This record gives sequence, structure tokens and C-alpha cells, in this order.
Amino acid sequence: MGTASSGPSIRRKPNINDVAQVAGVSYGTVSRVLNNAPDVNAATRERVLQIIKDIGYRRNRTARALVTSRSTAIGILTDGSPRFGPVGTLMALENVARQKGYSTTVVTVEGPYEDSMQKALDTLDDIGVDGIIVIAPLVSMAAAVWNASVRVPVEMIAAGASSTPNVFTYSENQELGARMATQHLIDLGHTDIAHLAGSMEWFDGRVRKRGWEAALRDSGLPPGLCLEGDWSPRWAYETAMRLVDEGRVPQAIFAASDHTALGVIRAFAERGVHVPDDVSIVGFDDIEGSDYFLPPLTTVRQDFNALALASTEVLLGAIEGREVDRAPGQPKLIVRQSSAPAVSPVA
Repeated sequence: MGTASSGPSIRRKPNINDVAQVAGVSYGTVSRVLNNAPDVNAATRERVLQIIKDIGYRRNRTARALVTSRSTAIGILTDGSPRFGPVGTLMALENVARQKGYSTTVVTVEGPYEDSMQKALDTLDDIGVDGIIVIAPLVSMAAAVWNASVRVPVEMIAAGASSTPNVFTYSENQELGARMATQHLIDLGHTDIAHLAGSMEWFDGRVRKRGWEAALRDSGLPPGLCLEGDWSPRWAYETAMRLVDEGRVPQAIFAASDHTALGVIRAFAERGVHVPDDVSIVGFDDIEGSDYFLPPLTTVRQDFNALALASTEVLLGAIEGREVDRAPGQPKLIVRQSSAPAVSPVA
């Protein structure tokens, strides 16, 4: 025999009708308040907004998209790299998009990108995103984006890469950051400045090397030693060990990343090479804790929040058909104790 339950009623998410009933207004009035329409008097608007807050009503984005034909969603495509730059960029993008009222859908692709890129872009397009931001540190990944076809605006965050008719780019000016790092060492009197580079498969590696080369060239200095690695402290540690063993330690080193600098400093410490007395070191990224290296690391700071804010604004400008400033963001040199004036040779 069925009997009515005497327990508590099942709670559900409040909807727009609940707001209208509690406020004593029509569904349409609540809708106009939510859409910020001008034809609602101030007292009614204030009462409706307070009730929305009191009962915990949250707007259904999917339902709104069906009515307005606008998804208020941004797709973010990444290769899933664990490196500092891509991860920092992804986290900042998600945060900024949320602040601007956009949800995000993140899709990760794997190589070979010729196969996976178009499928990933189609997935985001099918979901109904308004636009897509591709975090593309790798040259091969960017090539696949350029060759893909998509119906919504696509922006690629790729240092130093050029825009095309179908894909526009944005980035921080990492070449300028590398110039600043190298020029700092030049200004300290160093003339033998090596570069422990990141992978040339990365745009970041290419532009940071280019900035180092340009600073030396503009100062009339010959190219220094350049060794290409994989961004890891392990590679940098092993490379620095070899430099000491082979008697090839330069006056100064511009390391392509703070993790690279960390490996170098560790190797030198074990071999009795003192930083900065024997060799000055400058890194790139200003990762958390770089000010607690021994010694604290001189480095170039990337502002991921500013990068995300600017790149999101660039994409929204494309979505909304308005012009926005696409000038690259500017990095900042942070001077600490790992760099010092060059020691004059004893006569």
C-alpha cells in the first residue's frame, strides 16, 4: 500500500519561475532583469536581484544559448605539456574567461598533430563554442592549426609566430625578454656570454635564442657558446658538468628557463664553480621559488595573467567584430644575486 512520505521534500535547483513567484512578478520581468533590459524600474530590479541571491538561482548557460544563439563558451586547445609556460597559460586563461562570464572547454591533442588537430577543432566547433584559443608551444602543432579548417575565430598563443588569414596569434614578447637578459649581462661587463637553449622545436626556444643573438650582435660581441637542450634541470646539470670538466665555463650564461638555470647552478656548486663570482647566470620565467635559489636567480618574469587577459580580449574582439590592441605583452627583468659585474683579468 503506498502512503505519502513523511520525510523532508527533495530539494531541487531553483529556476526562473521560482524567482518570479517569490518576487511577485512575471517570468518576463525576471528575464528582463537577467538580460539587463532598461524597461524595469529600479525598485523591481533590486528586489529581483536580491531574491536571486537569496534563493541561490543560477542561470542555465545551455538554455540561454538556445534562446540567444550564443554559447558564451570559449574552447581552449592544448598539447598537455607539463612545462611551466603552457601550464601557467592554461590556468590563467581559464580564470580570465570565467571572470568575463565565459565557460571554457579544454581539449588536449597528441602528436602526430596532422591527425589529431582537425578532430579536436571539430569537437570544439560541434560543442558550439564562440571561439578557440590554441596554446601552441610547438612548431609542428602550429603548422597543423594553420592547415586546419574551422568556422569560428581561432587565436594561437605562439611566441613570435605570424598571423594568417584564418588564424591570428598573440604572445608575450619573449624575444625582447631574452634581449633584456643578455643586455643585463653585457651591461655588467661580460663579453663571453653563452646560451643554454631550450628545444628549437618550441617557438619559445627559437625566440629566446634569437633575442640572445640580437643583443650580442647589436653590442658588437661575437656569438657565444650555444647548446640546445630540452628545458629540463637534468639536461642542464649534465651539460654544466661537462663544461666544467672540459674547461669551457664561460663568463656568463643566459639560461632559456629557470629550470635550466637550476640545473646549471647545482652542477657548478658540486664542481666548486661559484655563482656569481666565477660565472653570472640569468634565467627566464621567474618561476615560484626562483627567489630562493642559491643564489637567488636573476630572471625574466612572464606575466601569465596579463597574457591571458590580453589574449582573451583579442579573441573576444574577433568574436564581436571589434578592433582591439594586439601589441605583444612586455616581460620584466628581475635582478637578483645570481648575476654580478665581470671580474677584470689580473694584469
